[in-house]
Amino acid sequence: MNLPTDSSPEDKQKPVDPQQVVREDDRPATPSSGNAVLGRLKAILAEPNDSTNKTVAVTVIMCLACAIIVSGAAVLLRPLQAKNAALDRKQNILAVAGLLQPGEDVDAAFANIQRRMVDLDTGEFTDKFMDVEYDQYVAARDPDLSVSIPAGEDIAGIGRRARYSEVYLVGEDSDFTQIILPVNGLGLWSTLYGFVSLESDLKTISGLKFYDHAETPGLGGEVDNLTWQEKWKGKLAYDDTGDVRIQVIKGVVNEDAPDAAFSVDGLAGATLTSRGVSQLLRYWLDEQGFGTFLENLRQQGA
Repeated sequence: MNLPTDSSPEDKQKPVDPQQVVREDDRPATPSSGNAVLGRLKAILAEPNDSTNKTVAVTVIMCLACAIIVSGAAVLLRPLQAKNAALDRKQNILAVAGLLQPGEDVDAAFANIQRRMVDLDTGEFTDKFMDVEYDQYVAARDPDLSVSIPAGEDIAGIGRRARYSEVYLVGEDSDFTQIILPVNGLGLWSTLYGFVSLESDLKTISGLKFYDHAETPGLGGEVDNLTWQEKWKGKLAYDDTGDVRIQVIKGVVNEDAPDAAFSVDGLAGATLTSRGVSQLLRYWLDEQGFGTFLENLRQQGA
């Protein structure tokens, strides 16, 4: 018996023409975007050397290659750069303290020097940042880690001061022979960065050294002159009342003058750099800088 269906004879499947059947493997491949770019690049590079397209393509390829090389080198060299920066800092600290001998191992010479952190607002030692790398000049740009200096008090021309600073003690806390303080301030063309070292009486200068500046060579750049640096040894930073008196004068110090003990010869032809050195030392040695800290040490009988 034939059962009724909903399909009509026209709905029955028609025979498939074998010639119309296209296998998946026989379909033309659609090139990927990467292959298309590569193919286009090959075509451009095959053009004559005086082709504008080829010139632009070669230039772009060279720029990308150089950028990759430079970026990779920067990443790979970063640990070495950090190590060299730390070594250079140690050398400058040893030099200002007069403890760097030719050929001596820097790390061995630095073994007798203690790094300590100071809260400049309270003038007390602190444990903050003792276990991490700390750059007070980077911190000075962070509003949370620094204070703005009022224009009338900013004789060093630095704008902001970090709340915390590193200091370095030669010897033990209770029996140190020198204390080394980081200082910075404006010269004529640049900010000078350096260290000043005080003897255990906390008023006699044992050394001054700048390690970074862009002052004029032969003029303000003479802050690097070893002969001029030697003139700082034995000079007094403070008088008996505790006032900061150290200064770089214009000309040569008259050793018979009442303020000779507080004065250093000026740099010939570099009046503004000389003035900048005076001002940055006055700032950092006074109460806005390390003054409160040094006074606390005096009160403790250091």
